[in-house]
Amino acid sequence: MSDYLLSVLLGIIEGLTEFLPVSSTAHLRLSEALLHIDLASGYWKMYSIVIQLGAIACLPVYFFRRIAGFLSTFPRGEAGDRTPLTHPLGLIAVAFVITALPSFLLTKLIGKNLENLVIMGWSLLIGGVVMWIVDARNAKAEAAGPASGSGRIHTWKMEEMSLGQSAWIGFCQIFSAVFPGTSRSMSTIASGQIAGMSRASALEFSFFLSIPTMVAATGYTLYKSVLGKGENPIGVSQINAHQWVVLGIGFVVSFLVAYVSVAWFLAWVRKHGFVPFAIYRIIVGVAVLYLASRLEFILHV
Repeated sequence: MSDYLLSVLLGIIEGLTEFLPVSSTAHLRLSEALLHIDLASGYWKMYSIVIQLGAIACLPVYFFRRIAGFLSTFPRGEAGDRTPLTHPLGLIAVAFVITALPSFLLTKLIGKNLENLVIMGWSLLIGGVVMWIVDARNAKAEAAGPASGSGRIHTWKMEEMSLGQSAWIGFCQIFSAVFPGTSRSMSTIASGQIAGMSRASALEFSFFLSIPTMVAATGYTLYKSVLGKGENPIGVSQINAHQWVVLGIGFVVSFLVAYVSVAWFLAWVRKHGFVPFAIYRIIVGVAVLYLASRLEFILHV
């Protein structure tokens, strides 16, 4: 397979899975292994980071008006009843800080787990079960809507979130950083629903929170890779014209596919919920654990 076609394929996989609660990290690692990509290569490690940035770049474009609205109403909010901490931008910042600090301190542990198929498999499986239970628990209240006055869901819009909900989601996101396969969006959505948020409000907060979280995480990793401070570093001067084109293709494809994926996902969730994604996670998790056991068996034969 040519590098160009490979880049298109990986860009599609990244764009499809980055914001769905199925773990883009697990799908990329598995795809790279099945496609026999040299994961020890500094270039391909950097490539994975670049296409993640491509997917993330679609969010400021897609939510441009919402972001502009948040900026124009800071710090009092649309209704004038918010503070710098409880304004949507403040809530995003709180969750980001609570996630980022422990994740930064656990950088070495996170790096060790990234290639661990057993951890990925169990994270996919357990996360799928949790998501299924949480979404099924809220299904009746979701169907009834805000007018029902259900106590199970008391936050129907992201703008109505509390500081406690934001802090709780930030804490739960640490698990997605430490255990690849957990999925950032899954941990944000499930923890938000547990805290009384609707599917739509939890999903929207997941999208907005992913902007600073993923820009910081991927930007820091890319910085270390390019400047030669990480594992298998590669400097910009070492990338030839062919490799720049491959990077560009992956970035653009990931951006476009992620944009369409975000629009579709928002519409789907409001009507159907997260159960199909939970089932998919469980199936993939079992498959990954089976693959890991087979590889372990082969290595010891």
